[in-house]
Amino acid sequence: MLPEPLQQAIRRLPEEARVLVEAIVVFYDHHYKSKIQELEARIKELEDQISKNSRNSSKPPSSDEFEKPAPKSQRKKTGRKAGGQKGHEGANLKMVDSPDEKELHKVEFCACCQKSLRRQKADSIECRQVYDLPPLELIITEHQAEVKRCSCGHVNRADFPAGVNHYVQYGPNIKSLLVYMQDYQLLPYERTKEFVQDIFGHQLSTGTLYNIRHTAFGQLGTFEERLKALLTTAVVAGFDETGIRIMTQRLWLHSCSTSQHAYYEPHAKRGQAAMDDIGILPKFEGIAIHDFWKSYYRYGREHGLCNAHLLRELTFVKERHKQAWADELAGLLLKMKAAKERAIAKGKQFLSPATLSRYRSLYEGLVQKGLKANPYKPPPKKKRGRDKKTKPRNLIERFRDYADDILRFFYDFKVPFDNNFSERDIRMMKVKQKISGCFRSFDGARFFARIRSFIVTARKQNINVFKALKNLFMDSSIVFQLTSTQAC
Repeated sequence: MLPEPLQQAIRRLPEEARVLVEAIVVFYDHHYKSKIQELEARIKELEDQISKNSRNSSKPPSSDEFEKPAPKSQRKKTGRKAGGQKGHEGANLKMVDSPDEKELHKVEFCACCQKSLRRQKADSIECRQVYDLPPLELIITEHQAEVKRCSCGHVNRADFPAGVNHYVQYGPNIKSLLVYMQDYQLLPYERTKEFVQDIFGHQLSTGTLYNIRHTAFGQLGTFEERLKALLTTAVVAGFDETGIRIMTQRLWLHSCSTSQHAYYEPHAKRGQAAMDDIGILPKFEGIAIHDFWKSYYRYGREHGLCNAHLLRELTFVKERHKQAWADELAGLLLKMKAAKERAIAKGKQFLSPATLSRYRSLYEGLVQKGLKANPYKPPPKKKRGRDKKTKPRNLIERFRDYADDILRFFYDFKVPFDNNFSERDIRMMKVKQKISGCFRSFDGARFFARIRSFIVTARKQNINVFKALKNLFMDSSIVFQLTSTQAC
């Protein structure tokens, strides 16, 4: 619609000129106006995309590139100074009563008059202790088995110790260390070989490293089966997935975590096909914690959404779209989290109905405020596909339609506020790729996923990782210990 002064000017034109100008206006409205509106919407959408970072969306920190967002934590300031607090118990070195070695430093002469003191007894002894490593070297043990021929003619041979099967082989300590360095400290083959060469003066081949990890992978077959069966019975479990590079392809690494266990498996797909093949979610009947990836809603009876993701999305709406309700709703979620933590600190197992009702009323009021700030106007009917909505509208509809899942942590104390425990388990996979690059084969990814499942599960149950790996190469009892129902 043209402004009124411009319309008056057009009416004062001669008839031929007026008809021409009106035709141009009609042509513009028909051909360009809708196109300009479409382009403006597209520009806004692209501006929204480049405004997202790891602080206000689900994008990982690695995607921030050179322009890192200023840190802005959701935690409130405590007013305490950085570092150890008053009353904090230190963890400094302590002298031991029985050191491994003792070295006596004698007084030979008087520093003043040079008199010999060699035969004089010491008045007292001052002690200082030094923590250090012994010389690092490989120890080669030769096992010798006697062979005796009896008078009856039978030849008798002594048995070699269990696990000593070849003429020359590596023992459980070095095998455990190599797997520890590759699958826990995330070193690639070449750097692991350099480590052994520098520390022990011993040269390894890539084939040896591969064979040791292949042996560990085979030993953990029973562990993986028991772990998957155990996770299907978990009351609460977190699920997540992340992209991994295998050769030139982008595939997916799926995870399932509890407070005591972690499971990883690579797959070509991200959604339901992968979840069906892995086999945990189809049998899972507990509460599934996740980040609103819709495929998870095809499984389980109850769900809990990760509020850490929602807080970042609310931050985006507050900063990009300047909508106050987003900041208020984020503040309310944090207040609910704090109220739950205070109740737990007092030994409570649930909040009172009055408290639940009051916070739920505040929540619903803010949701209505968000809906009013983002009214939905259905576009003209189109042949196929869902109607496109703005980012704030989609977000506030999620808060409206999935309120029970968002607030489940508040009603059920078994449910965590976020899915961070699961994301922490999967975060190191990105570190692995940064250090070592992509996997060179799908088998390599499977080796890493299964061994890493074993290592992270051991860590969660406060079992020394190196000792667990050594036990794996010597005795399979650790497999049953880590996947017992008592550890669930």
